[in-house]
Formats: sequence, structure tokens, C-alpha cells
Amino acid sequence: MAGLVAGKIALVTGGGSGIGRATSLIFAREGAKVVVADIVVAGGEETVQMIKAAGGDAIFVKADMSKAADIEAMVKKAVDTYGRLDYAHNNAGIEGTTRKTIDYTEEEWDRVIDINLKGVWLCMKYQIPQMLKQGGGAIVNTASDAGLLGVPQMPAYVASKHGVVGLTKTAALEYAKQNIRINAVCPGVIKTPMVDRITGMRPGRAERMTAAEPVGRMGKPEEIGEAVVWLCSDAASFVTGLAMPVDGGVAAQ
Repeated sequence: MAGLVAGKIALVTGGGSGIGRATSLIFAREGAKVVVADIVVAGGEETVQMIKAAGGDAIFVKADMSKAADIEAMVKKAVDTYGRLDYAHNNAGIEGTTRKTIDYTEEEWDRVIDINLKGVWLCMKYQIPQMLKQGGGAIVNTASDAGLLGVPQMPAYVASKHGVVGLTKTAALEYAKQNIRINAVCPGVIKTPMVDRITGMRPGRAERMTAAEPVGRMGKPEEIGEAVVWLCSDAASFVTGLAMPVDGGVAAQ
């Protein structure tokens, strides 16, 4: 399957670790030049070095997904460097605090919504005009099984990811005739630093989360990355507006 996105330019937010890093590496493996964006400089630069060590082409851009100016500059840097923007994986996100709905503070709520939902909207706000100029493109937003199902004690995260699913479907319909496809992936429990933080909060939580997976294991970041790159590629040319569970069967229950 090597060369699935050969010659294309891909932007990945949250590319310094977890799903974002895995997706960046797969884009590069399949022939794309990659713009790795993250607020954590060390992680983002490490992903770039991993791509270059494997013979790929990548740059790092520091960007805060809650700041419109950062996101606008991120897209501009991608275009200034490589001349266009074919694909975007809007992946950066945070889990937020774990507590019941009425115990959430306004500050905690706003932070999760700003990064997870507003950040995805801002990314598309600046990515889509560039794709319109060049005649098309593809975007994949990272939602979650929590964008399809309820999860107790994660109200802001669940609300943000449901919002990402709705935003994805709306934008997909708006730009379908302009050759811009917009989809979302909905990961289940994936072995990432975020899940490590969540499972580390309470003894036995990792075992319970794993047991909830019908396939009996956590997913790997690479398994999400493969889906993202496929959704961006011409192999998925008739797919838009999809919220794709990549979750070991959780959403089928």
C-alpha cells in the first residue's frame, strides 16, 4: 500500500504523541510531506525527526488549538513551505477533569470545549479556504466513541466530541460539491498518553476499560492512523460526512 498519498501535503495537529504521531508517521510512510503541529515543542520536533530518519519530509509548527491566530499561522506556514494543503487531521485534544456534570467548574468546561471543539472548528475555518483555492482536499477530525455514546464523569469531553461529530457532518455537506471531503474517526480505548493519564487516576481502571472492548484489548495509535490516512486518500473518494468508529466494536453494542 506504500504511496497511498504520494506527493501530497498533510497537516496533523497534536502530532507530538499518541494518535497524532502515529498518523504523521503513516502519512510520511505513504509518501506525504507532513506538517506536524503541537503545543508541546519537544514531542512535535521528535515526531519530525522520526519522519526524517525514515527518509521523509516534515516540519514542526508550534500551535495552541484554542487560539485562532496560532491556527491561522499554522495553515499559512504549511502553505508557505509546501505550496498547498491536501489533507488535514485535526486531532489535538484533551480529556479534561474527571468529575460529574454538576461538579464541573466553568473554567474546566471552557478549556475542554475551547481545545476539543472550538479548535477543530478554527482549524477547518482556515484549512477549507485554502482547499477551495486549490480545488479540493480532505479533512479528518478526531472525535471519539464518546462522540457517539455517553461516558459518566466526562461531561465536557463527551459534549465536545459529540460536537465534533455534528460539526464534521455539517461541514461535509457544505463543501461536498467543492471536492472537499470531511470525515471523523471515533477511536475507542487506545493506548496513548491520554488514556494512560485517565487509567492512572484509579486502580483497576485500565482493566475495566480493556474489558469493555469487545475485542478484549486496547487499540494501538497506528490503528487509528491507518484509518485516517485511508479516509484522506483517493481510496475513500466517495466517503464524506462519516463518523467512523475505530473501536474494537464498542459502538456496536
